[in-house]
Amino acid sequence: MPGKVDSNAMNRDVKIRKILLASDHGGFELKEEIKSFLTQNAVPFEDLGPANADAVDYPDYGAKLAATISADDSLNGIVICGTGIGMSIVVNRFPKVRGTLCSDLYTAKLCRQHNDSNVLIMGGRVVGKGLACEIVETWLQTAFEGGRHTRRLDKIDDIQNMLTKGEL
Repeated sequence: MPGKVDSNAMNRDVKIRKILLASDHGGFELKEEIKSFLTQNAVPFEDLGPANADAVDYPDYGAKLAATISADDSLNGIVICGTGIGMSIVVNRFPKVRGTLCSDLYTAKLCRQHNDSNVLIMGGRVVGKGLACEIVETWLQTAFEGGRHTRRLDKIDDIQNMLTKGEL
């Protein structure tokens, strides 16, 4: 099990922001585990649902989270469905959302360093609870490197703008 998120030991460039959480029924149990981890580490969060493990449609919860982050870039999010694939498809349709599906520590680190990920996506039926908490810890404590990566993210934004305007 990971340790406490140590604000003294983490990279000084990393500012832990409020985290929005959402899942479907396939990710509900893991979402509850992550809520406990965030609470233990005094990381502010808001649970956008669902409130129980009854069957729900993942697009409803993924869209709610992604729309909120798209409108407020001071927030980050974690979404979980059975595999993480459905939530990945949903959240990445929203402007300014860079959702990354992670099932190991290496991708959790690089998606922050290189892609400035603002939504962590996991599969509740794919990632175990202990590993999921370590992934969250790594994701929270890793800073965006900027530099050449900023240029690449700007290109992605340009592509999205051209698509929106019908230019591509």
